[in-house]
Amino acid sequence: MFDSSRLDSIGPLPHSSDMSLEDHAGDVIAKSRRMLKISENAVAEAAGLSVAELGDYEDAGDLKKELNWSGVAGLLELDAAKLERVAKGWVPEPPRLETWREFRQITTNGPAMDVHAYLIWDEVTREAAIFDTGFTPEPVFEIIEKEELNPTCLFITHMHGDHVAGLAPIKNRFAKIKMKAESETVPRHCRNNRTEFHHLGSLRISNRDTPGHAMDGVTYIVGNFPEDAPSVAIVGDAIFAGSMGGAPNAGELAKQKVREQILSLPDDTLICPGHGPLTTVGQEKANNPFY
Repeated sequence: MFDSSRLDSIGPLPHSSDMSLEDHAGDVIAKSRRMLKISENAVAEAAGLSVAELGDYEDAGDLKKELNWSGVAGLLELDAAKLERVAKGWVPEPPRLETWREFRQITTNGPAMDVHAYLIWDEVTREAAIFDTGFTPEPVFEIIEKEELNPTCLFITHMHGDHVAGLAPIKNRFAKIKMKAESETVPRHCRNNRTEFHHLGSLRISNRDTPGHAMDGVTYIVGNFPEDAPSVAIVGDAIFAGSMGGAPNAGELAKQKVREQILSLPDDTLICPGHGPLTTVGQEKANNPFY
């Protein structure tokens, strides 16, 4: 489903400054508990809650009493100060998107969630790259037509349904578009190569493996923007503002890859997740309880 009334990214300067976090502090606790295979009883005791209170907090993120932040964070391998900060309303400082100019975040909504796709292009050649598809590609098509773009590349961060629901219509509309993904389900010539770089005019796109949430997870780094604008990292669900994508069976791998491949980038790198607000490497290093 595409709700055009919620797509502020078709305007000249899209932003996510009024977007709430994808995960509240209860979600963070639940994700870490599941990744570490720790019982609800043990987490509730560490937090100073009953099991019922913990369940309510994991579901809704709203609790009238104070948690034992150090106790629960220590058990769940989280940073206590950062977890409390998220619980008390931290959100990332919204970036000045005019810095990048030819960049759009495109949000479409499905039955249970919103998901972001991204569109980046070179201001001179009008060559464009699409990153993920969202639930429907119509808003992507609208921007391409409005800006008179030539989409040459389609980059997929992972093959979960909310990120590739519009794949077939995009490939049908742009027969010559080159798709890149990490999944073994795509033809070999469509798979990412770590030494491969793609160019959109002066822009350069590289890729880094970030499995965990999805074993085919990959992050795309777009650099060489005009006027020395910082690089952009399209991360899929590897990391969110204040959280990370669920990885109940590969949590340590997921965290390790985010540290190595994303948080090692310069602090001003713009992080563009599949859900929730835009953020930066520096803000996540300072505020994300998982890191």
